[in-house]
Amino acid sequence: MFTLSDIPILLVSLFILLPLITIIHQAGHVFFVWLFGGKVTFVIGAGKKIFSFGSIEIRRIYFWHSFFQFEELKHDTTFSHLLVFIGGSLFNFISILIVNGLILMDILAPHIFFYNFVYFSIYYIFFALFPARYSEDHPSDMMAIYDLLKYGKRCDPLD
Repeated sequence: MFTLSDIPILLVSLFILLPLITIIHQAGHVFFVWLFGGKVTFVIGAGKKIFSFGSIEIRRIYFWHSFFQFEELKHDTTFSHLLVFIGGSLFNFISILIVNGLILMDILAPHIFFYNFVYFSIYYIFFALFPARYSEDHPSDMMAIYDLLKYGKRCDPLD
């Protein structure tokens, strides 16, 4: 049952864990863009821009939304684009394995913080792999993969 004593964990989950999981997800996309020689813009949050460094931009509502955009890949193949689109979910999945592995090895103690990390990571993977269009120009990762495989259409996903 949810009680007032659960509110601090809820706040930590919303304002620290969810942005961390978002960064891990976006890092997966960015990793594969860089691996295949592309330039990327990585935006964390929504609203007014607070600051940026390099190709990373942080916005005022940092926990709300994120996306990446990339320019032409030097290694521009269907497979390279597929890896770029699936990279976010792959990194989230790897982070789940790492957290669970550290708990199993008694390096991390079982705690609601890590439970929430895994829970929100699975949530993030689910919605990234759910084929949907957030808007005309911004498909989920799986919808971008579908468009890529069916139409040869290469677009920037919005996470």
